Amino acid sequence: MNKTVAFVSLAAGLALTALVLGLPHLAPPHPATPVEPPRPASASNGSLTMTSRLSHPYITPGSTDLFVTVDITGVEVPGAKRTPVNLAVVIDRSGSMSGYKLQQAKQAARHLVGLLGPEDRLAIVHYGSDVKSLPGLPATPANRERMLQYIEGIWDDGGTNIGAGLHAGHSHVAASRGDYSVNRIILLSDGQATEGITDDASLTEIVKSIRAEGVTVSSIGVGTDFNEDLMQGFAEYGAGAYGFLEDAGQLASLFQKDLQQASTSVARGVALTFQLPEGVMLGEVLGYRSSQEGRTVRVPLPDFSSGQVERVVARVTVVGSRAGSAVDVTGLKLAYTDLLKSAGVESAASLSAMVTERREEVLARQDKDATVYATRAMSAKNLKLAAQALREGRKEEAKGYVMQNEVLFNEAGAVASPAAVAADLEEQRAVLQEYEQASDDESVGAAVKRTKSKAMKSFGKLGSTY
Repeated sequence: MNKTVAFVSLAAGLALTALVLGLPHLAPPHPATPVEPPRPASASNGSLTMTSRLSHPYITPGSTDLFVTVDITGVEVPGAKRTPVNLAVVIDRSGSMSGYKLQQAKQAARHLVGLLGPEDRLAIVHYGSDVKSLPGLPATPANRERMLQYIEGIWDDGGTNIGAGLHAGHSHVAASRGDYSVNRIILLSDGQATEGITDDASLTEIVKSIRAEGVTVSSIGVGTDFNEDLMQGFAEYGAGAYGFLEDAGQLASLFQKDLQQASTSVARGVALTFQLPEGVMLGEVLGYRSSQEGRTVRVPLPDFSSGQVERVVARVTVVGSRAGSAVDVTGLKLAYTDLLKSAGVESAASLSAMVTERREEVLARQDKDATVYATRAMSAKNLKLAAQALREGRKEEAKGYVMQNEVLFNEAGAVASPAAVAADLEEQRAVLQEYEQASDDESVGAAVKRTKSKAMKSFGKLGSTY
């Protein structure tokens, strides 16, 4: 690592450490102010529960950066009873899928057919330069046999026309969308779009339009050649899940997992809203798309299945005034369509911080869980930077970002406990080792994709990242 990179990495690491630990703006010790400590807020009016907390329930007078963490959890449905699904599986059968990959994709599709019942509907689409498909059919015994025969006839051929595959999958799902509460496309690809629509923005617009009509899109990338940023974007804009598989032999388990998630759905059209009081400024929502209008920040979230958990971490700047007073930090609203109630639902909560002049009180009251969650989200930013640097051949810079994360987690461990971050530290060390061993295009590509998947989970996309 050259001196410039080392200096920048160290400076950034120290800045992140100070932010996570809340070290700025702390006054000298002062007699304790007897106040009731703010507590995590929980709210649930339907199939989703929202639990929110502050990294620093106590702050000092003046401007302070802190983190808001919000966990959203889908209700556990006894037995996770399946809801009938209207599904299209869209399989890349371009030349690069030839041999083992296509064999495994066909095996996964056969396995998926075997999991369906007469109340489910399945369309099978495969694309190369052109697109061929078996229109959606109820998965009756006779139709399942027809589907299996169709899968057997899929062959590898041509380029990669992802856009045409998505359009075909959507048309088949849309034909029966009104008869189902769960409509979903599972897209599989091992490469870059080379034919038809090839630019990322236009392909993403296709997914946005599909989602606008109530159809969810999940994306699965296989191997080391596909565009992971594009496929992750498909899942994000499509409100579905993203998976990366280096080995196509795991496809059957991922198809099954996505079917389980789709068929135990409890909420769709989920959006989390932050209402910022005057004087509170949003720094960023880490790892999620967000839009701000006035003092309202909206964060769209994926569809939720039974037991699914997603976490949102946001950094805000708050101004504390008089010691002993409370400062409103944010109002929260979770809005969604509750599939168990067949109705729209909203839940609300609010978070506030107490102002104190005592340094030791700020540190003693720091929320241990929220500190760890915030550290993971900040580490995910570094992982994305590391992946990009590695892809561009700047291995030492990439390793520097990962080493910053080790500093962050050690500092968070001093607040929470070493055990609370032990797995995180081990993960960072594993990334460093992988970077050391990445010596050719394939191993670098795999390391980049694994790092970006780790980043998604660290941001809080726990249930929507396979």
